[in-house]
Amino acid sequence: MAKYLLLKHYRGGPAAVNDVPMDQWTPEEVSAHVQYMRDFAARLVSTGEFVEHQALLPEGAFVRYDGEGRPPVTDGPFAETKDLIAGWTVIDVDSYERALELAGELSAAPGAGGKPIHEWLEVRPFMAGLPTITD
Repeated sequence: MAKYLLLKHYRGGPAAVNDVPMDQWTPEEVSAHVQYMRDFAARLVSTGEFVEHQALLPEGAFVRYDGEGRPPVTDGPFAETKDLIAGWTVIDVDSYERALELAGELSAAPGAGGKPIHEWLEVRPFMAGLPTITD
C-alpha cells in the first residue's frame, strides 16, 4: 500500500470543465457537492483506502522564525497556498493506477447546475521513507 495526496486547487492548475467558483453556487449545489465528497470517503473507508480529507478556509498567514519572540507574519504579495489549495484527500492504495482512478472519480464531484466539475486534481505520492545518502 502507498499513500497519495489528492490535492484540490482553487486556482493555479488547468481550468475545470464546470469552472464556476463555489461562492457562486446555490446552497443546494454546495450540499450536493459535500454529500458527494462524504459518499466518496465512506466508500473508501469500506475498502480500507481512506486516510483523511479536509477542506480549507481561505484565511491564513505565512510565519517564519526571525529570532526569539519575533515571528514575522505576512499576507503577501506572493501566491499563497490559501489562494491555491482548496482541500485534500489522503488515500492508501495498492498502486499509482488506483490513485489515478480515484482522483478521476473525485474530479467528477458535482458543481454548478449539478453537473460534474471535471476539475484537475494533483496526485502526489507520500515519501515512504527518508532518502539515504551514499558516497
